[in-house]
Amino acid sequence: MTRPTETAVATEPVGDAVIIARSKDEPELFAQIFRRHAPVIQRYVTRRLGPSVAEDVCADVFLAAFRQRHRYAADRLDARPWLFGIATNLVGRHRRAEIRALKALERTGVDPVTEAFEVSSDARLGAGAVDRRLAAALAALRPVYRDVLLLVAWGDLTYEEIAVALGVPVGTVRSRVNRARSRMRAALGGADPTSIQEDL
Repeated sequence: MTRPTETAVATEPVGDAVIIARSKDEPELFAQIFRRHAPVIQRYVTRRLGPSVAEDVCADVFLAAFRQRHRYAADRLDARPWLFGIATNLVGRHRRAEIRALKALERTGVDPVTEAFEVSSDARLGAGAVDRRLAAALAALRPVYRDVLLLVAWGDLTYEEIAVALGVPVGTVRSRVNRARSRMRAALGGADPTSIQEDL
């Protein structure tokens, strides 16, 4: 007796927008969004605020996202810009902790996530990622400039994704990144530590 041939059906991962839409009726599905994106959000928040408050802030990001899931735009297939926007807003409530973390990096040269998270996007800040002068220059930036610069360098977002994250036009993002890079170059004696490659 022969068995019918089983055909393997390749299943593609379900996009974030679909999961978020379905989580409106099946809230437990939102855990998939957490599993997909929590590591990168945790890393970003840890870099911005230091490890002492990062875990709580990261939890708050996903709690806020869960509560706001009914307002998620279904045409946004990737939830990362949305989550980074929430994270950036929450970081804004902890500016003193962020400045303390940058001052600690300036003093010690020790990045709080370098050993725990080794990923290729770290190269975007170049070899000076934990340089003390870089930390001092970041601390001196106005928050709106620091936000866009770090969303590019540490969040690995495009200008368009940053515009979605922050709810501003992409031209505003480009302008802020340009100003931030100019100020960083001036503070670092003409060196550009970001090496941001962006198609205009």
